[in-house]
Amino acid sequence: KTFDKIHNEAKQGLKDLLNVSDDYELLFLQGGASLQFSMVPLNLMPPKNKADYIVTGSWSKKAVKEAKRVGTVNIAATTESETFKRIPKQEELKLDPDAAYVHFTSNNTIYGTEWHKEPEVGNVPLVCDASSDILHKKFDVSKYALIYAGAQKNMGPSGVTFVIIRKDMVERSQESLHTMLSYKTHFENDSLYNTPNTFGIYIIGLIAKWIKNLGGLDAMYKINKEKADVLYKFLDESGGYFKGHAEKESRSLMNITFNLVSEELEKKLISEASAAGFDGLKGHRSVGGLRASVYNAFPTKGVEDLVSFMNDFKKKNG
Repeated sequence: KTFDKIHNEAKQGLKDLLNVSDDYELLFLQGGASLQFSMVPLNLMPPKNKADYIVTGSWSKKAVKEAKRVGTVNIAATTESETFKRIPKQEELKLDPDAAYVHFTSNNTIYGTEWHKEPEVGNVPLVCDASSDILHKKFDVSKYALIYAGAQKNMGPSGVTFVIIRKDMVERSQESLHTMLSYKTHFENDSLYNTPNTFGIYIIGLIAKWIKNLGGLDAMYKINKEKADVLYKFLDESGGYFKGHAEKESRSLMNITFNLVSEELEKKLISEASAAGFDGLKGHRSVGGLRASVYNAFPTKGVEDLVSFMNDFKKKNG
């Protein structure tokens, strides 16, 4: 079958890029990360029926909400009282060694923070929502029991949810689960139990080839680091005119969040930026300000042009 070849090439391309061992299975599902907020606890929480969640933004809060419908959730750490401007330190984590798993969100789009090193959780299985930073750099898959990500930020079009699951975790799926909500169903049917998003998977295969041709994830990280550094350097050297939201050691390479000295100037900048072709700079309503999202596909020149525009704005309105 034609699609089998497309499907297998996409899987193998990602497996090679991420250096995934045969202890894991790669799945292409649907329903977005939002459905994974439910599938993870439904499949992995029993029989212990308790899990640890590290809360670093609104997406982890949504994951907690769904997990609470399945069992007991221990909030191992949260930085909500600090407007999620930083990632918790290892010593702040109050982990339960008997938890079914520990869940965290690797990058927080709204607040512009990112885990630069995964939390250390001992022998408890580690689960990660990597929706907004998957494929932006290399990481050690063997440290995780399950990783899930909506494809639409760095992997391809919306409508595909990528899951890497360690094979022993599949055995946790109980027979009483609804068929489509069980990882075992998708594992046993190679993600083809129902009709998949064929076009989405095809594009993911092309993206995997594109990153490979760039030089792999090390090369991708170098480009992403350079892009973010250009913008952060400008913010830091603006004399307080622009101020980053995230603490320096927690800064995201994907989402750069910042404020101006006044809300009026923020509105003016967003309006003028939009007219100049810089779209989507308005920050999320929960934090306000501005947000520059510079995912893998965003060109370095785009960041340089934005900085030039912001510099001109500062001169005119400083």
